[in-house]
Amino acid sequence: MPARMDDTVSARWRRRLAGVRPDERRHWRTRTAYYAAVDRLLADGVPRPAWFDVIEAVRPKGSRSTFYEVTGAHAKYSLIQDLLAQDGVDSMQLALYYRRTCAVDQLIDEAKVWTYWPYRECLSMRYRVEEPDADASLDLLAATVGAWARRNTGLAIALSCAPPVCAVEDLLVLRPGEYSAVHAMGTLTQVVRDAIGGPADPTRWPVTFAL
Repeated sequence: MPARMDDTVSARWRRRLAGVRPDERRHWRTRTAYYAAVDRLLADGVPRPAWFDVIEAVRPKGSRSTFYEVTGAHAKYSLIQDLLAQDGVDSMQLALYYRRTCAVDQLIDEAKVWTYWPYRECLSMRYRVEEPDADASLDLLAATVGAWARRNTGLAIALSCAPPVCAVEDLLVLRPGEYSAVHAMGTLTQVVRDAIGGPADPTRWPVTFAL
């Protein structure tokens, strides 16, 4: 399971930007400054941040030109571009679902992936150590997404509680061929909503995933 998780579109995208070459690492640091800015705005209760709100919130300093290098239709190295470049049906469905007309919304989607990533790394480690069966793997994924949502409520609520796209990809990897991307997105959206509304109820997970 962890090996397949390392080969998702989101995993390859993050690995390419966050590692290896110094110029890529600089660009990743720039991106994360904008992710952190929109995360803070949402956590502070700004319901629909505008591009200039994000720029003002960037530390140490943001700019309009850099904002549009990081997000929007002409952004460099966007995750949505990587999804659109894939041939598979699941990736295409995900790209259509997560394709945003607003640059700030696209930034929010990537910020969800950024904040979720430490949770995902812990999940991957648990899969390696515990070697859970299929049902237990789903339970662990649900618990991980729920924990992320409860600790990042402002970000989790944004965009109608859309889950981090990397978590949706992981769900599709857990049960290849059994669930459509639309079904997986809807299921994890409900997990996020349940987590924000109160403690996760693990007994609902198998019911939610029933075909």
